Amino acid sequence: MTASAYQQMIFVNLPVDDLEASKKFFTELGYSINPRFSDENAASVVISDTIVAMLLTKPFYATFTKKEIADATRTSEVLVALSAESREKVDELVDRALASGGTPSGDTQDLGFMYGRSFDDLDGHTWEIVWMDPASLEG
Repeated sequence: MTASAYQQMIFVNLPVDDLEASKKFFTELGYSINPRFSDENAASVVISDTIVAMLLTKPFYATFTKKEIADATRTSEVLVALSAESREKVDELVDRALASGGTPSGDTQDLGFMYGRSFDDLDGHTWEIVWMDPASLEG
């Protein structure tokens, strides 16, 4: 693979029940809302320069699919995994999510070289936050 200036992005589209509550939840985690791509039907949550979570009201989300919209509080439809720069940052983000109304999801994974915790957001979507020791990736 050759180096390129182009950085591929990911836009994770998630259906939500209460757009305003979801916007508040994600801003409490330290993320920002891009108003240029947000309105009464959608909120563009900027996670990084290349990762965006699009929170869509369920009626608006339904315009993009012919499939039934999963109730993420009862069924698993996606696991969104994000990297963190340290074990402490994993704990910081997950603890903030839990303090902001999220719920714990799964067990803490501590393999020494890899550490992760997860939470469900207000609509039941599961977010895994993981740190991997960079030294373990080298050898």
